[in-house]
Amino acid sequence: MKTLISLALLLGFTSAAHAQEAGPCPQLPGSQLSWEQRSYGDSILCRAIRSDGSEAFGVSIANEEPYELRRSNRRGQGSVNGQGVYWHEGELAARPGMLVRETMFELANGRNVHVWIHADSDAQLRETTGIVQGLHFDPDRLSSK
Repeated sequence: MKTLISLALLLGFTSAAHAQEAGPCPQLPGSQLSWEQRSYGDSILCRAIRSDGSEAFGVSIANEEPYELRRSNRRGQGSVNGQGVYWHEGELAARPGMLVRETMFELANGRNVHVWIHADSDAQLRETTGIVQGLHFDPDRLSSK
């Protein structure tokens, strides 16, 4: 019995260590999503992909903000990585009915994070926003400016 418990603990620690080696993308908190990651120079792009292949949300981590969000497009407040954020309404020209929300914030190491959400319904938007609010950005896995 002790051997089984020890083996289970060892496998648990191995799984946890493997999950931490996922690269610079934040860990996905208990969801059915998987990361698709790309690096472009000093920038990192992480796309959270649903099982049907569609993008649920994306995260870019860069030294500079990609652009400024318009205050007039604010649609609510929330938090990501323990920081208060404003969610802004966006749009996708190729998908006019798609619900799009985005926010930006700065990490403690000076890197800028841009998060966007794509949803087909209000329910999907709420669900995905909940997942995004549970993201944690590990500064040890990200380069500073």
